[in-house]
Amino acid sequence: MVERGLLPDFSDAALEEVRALTSPAPISDAYPDLRGIPWCSIDNDDSRDLDQLTVAQPLPSGGTKLLVAVADVSALVERGCALDDHASANTTSVYTPPQVFPMLPERLSTDLTSLGENEDRLAVVIDVEVDAQGATGASKIYEAAVRNHAKLAYSAVGPWLEDGGPMPAGVDAVPGLADNLKLQDRIAQLLRNHRHEHGALDLETIEMRAIFDGETIGRLEAEKRNRAKELIENFMIAGNGAMARFLTERRFPVVRRVVRSPERWPRIVALALEFGEHLPSEPDPRALNAFLLKRRAADPVRFPDLSLAVIKLLGRGEYVASFPGEGVTGHFGLAVKEYTHSTAPNRRYPDLLTQRLVKAALAAAQVPYSKDQLGALATHFTSKEDAAEKVERFMRKVAAACWMSDRVGDSFVGVITGASAKGTWVRVLDPPVEGRIVKGAEGLDVGDHVTVTLTRTDPERGFIDFTRGNRH
Repeated sequence: MVERGLLPDFSDAALEEVRALTSPAPISDAYPDLRGIPWCSIDNDDSRDLDQLTVAQPLPSGGTKLLVAVADVSALVERGCALDDHASANTTSVYTPPQVFPMLPERLSTDLTSLGENEDRLAVVIDVEVDAQGATGASKIYEAAVRNHAKLAYSAVGPWLEDGGPMPAGVDAVPGLADNLKLQDRIAQLLRNHRHEHGALDLETIEMRAIFDGETIGRLEAEKRNRAKELIENFMIAGNGAMARFLTERRFPVVRRVVRSPERWPRIVALALEFGEHLPSEPDPRALNAFLLKRRAADPVRFPDLSLAVIKLLGRGEYVASFPGEGVTGHFGLAVKEYTHSTAPNRRYPDLLTQRLVKAALAAAQVPYSKDQLGALATHFTSKEDAAEKVERFMRKVAAACWMSDRVGDSFVGVITGASAKGTWVRVLDPPVEGRIVKGAEGLDVGDHVTVTLTRTDPERGFIDFTRGNRH
């Protein structure tokens, strides 16, 4: 982390500020009281830094009101304090297999500013109407008092929504929550389908998680998408779009999350051609998504590999500050123009900054940042996100190299995930780990399928080396 310009430890001043905090942000009668509706959180099994709650309400028009409550972190973390200095330096929590390095101390992120179960909290609420076709309409942003009635996990909610698995623990104890979750799931699928009809990309990747057995890696486990993850993802996309529109309508600046039109589109075209599909010569998200949907149906087992190749070729997301009257760069992968990050202020600093902008707009106050400051911060956010991802990726490689050390000489089937003058990388399918092809990489490009043999591991350096076999 230090080599990447990240701070692994909090300063004494920051820790002193935490010790001085004795309670969550106060809730006064001036705020709407929404504690009685069946809010719940859905996150990873071990998550305690809970940033958002969700609920859905049917409307007389036949549509649905979607509500997302976002933890009001800015109420306790003031701009310019030592806690803010640390958060703005790292800009994100860093998640490594053995340890999480939180953006904010756990006393805040998992307690005072977390939307913990059965706790009353102040939140910034995103209120969005969704019609019967899944299109978002009128929206409002306001502060309110909320209460998390059930802390739920993707691993339990997903199977229940998908195939009628057992009801997640705690759901039956909250009146109306089971039906509300089913409504949320239905609305999330409508939102997803509507976005895909307008060109949002239907991608699926496999994330590797190291499961520890004491001090050693016991196994590598693939984390896959499920309906619960899709529910939260689609609600957050809708909420982040509403936040961006809110600021734009009030002529406030927006720090947008953008993915530009892909420069490597010709390689995506060539990749599609390998499957007998023809894409336009110019970037076209609808055509690309139609191709992806066809490939998912034809080969669901290898679809994550194709998705990963396309993601690599699309290019990285970045943060860009935009101002009233300027043109807007959208998000190619989501097929949206108005988009920001706002729903995870305990874990990402851009979300905390957006929350400060929104609260200033709600108060009809001046913009709390200058144009130059916002431009510099957006660049900083992108840089630090890249640094954090490199740390996380390196530590995943360390974990994978530890586990793979006794499989030297074994052969694997994989997909090329990177190809440049710096080297060629392959992700093998089982287990889902990535390494470098040190011999026989000539002529390979992103998306190619190959057989490789594991020749060496170096856990301390995170190295997993392969030699190439036959191309598929």
